Amino acid sequence: MKPAFYRFIAILMLVIPGISATYGFLAMKDAFFAQFGPPESDPHIQWGKLLLGLVLFLAGVAFISGWVFFRDRKRNYVAPRFKAKRRK
Repeated sequence: MKPAFYRFIAILMLVIPGISATYGFLAMKDAFFAQFGPPESDPHIQWGKLLLGLVLFLAGVAFISGWVFFRDRKRNYVAPRFKAKRRK
């Protein structure tokens, strides 16, 4: 029972940043394209939503890419310049 629960927690640790990155991308898209709305509305970029989306997107992508990088480093899949330094 414990290994299945641990795997579920590990999946959640990847799904939550993925969802935040997706929401951040959609928020940036909505904030940018709000200026192209109907002419009777006030066309402007929603800067708060754009910056929040940027932060969420970058945080989600950074977490997932860092997780993949350290997993690949542990399994020795990375180029020699990215391998952990050994002490002499």
